[in-house]
Amino acid sequence: MAKWLVKTEPSECSIDDFAAKSGSSSIPWDGVRNYQARNFMTQMAEGDEVFVYHSSCKHIGIAGIVTVTRSAYPDPGQFDPESPYHDSKSTPEKPRWQAVDMAFERKLPRLIPLDELKSLPGLDNLPLVKKGSRLSVMPVSDEEWQIILKQAG
Repeated sequence: MAKWLVKTEPSECSIDDFAAKSGSSSIPWDGVRNYQARNFMTQMAEGDEVFVYHSSCKHIGIAGIVTVTRSAYPDPGQFDPESPYHDSKSTPEKPRWQAVDMAFERKLPRLIPLDELKSLPGLDNLPLVKKGSRLSVMPVSDEEWQIILKQAG
């Protein structure tokens, strides 16, 4: 199983939103409009674990873990003219964007802030801590995953 990190603005979808749906249903992870992030999403498979990283908010950092419950499928918003994620160049025959479904696993004992992540040995290759990286979906190696979990406590 692969490991991932997804960035989200908590006002749109937070670890608490996933927790509120715990046991009842998954949340579609859609609206990604970056080709590299989309390509990573196509690699996500059922059972993969994912860190949820809160961004563009007061408390930025890794907040919890979700699990992929449905692998990549065409993002329905790309076909909907009323959606903010509509893409007039996408067709059902040739979709450009993907979505995955994810479900709550657990909140971390504490939020791990970006500054703290940047200072941890062994995370130098994690795209999240690299200057200028703005990807909303990225792979996390098994070693990086363990370093972050250990830091969470």
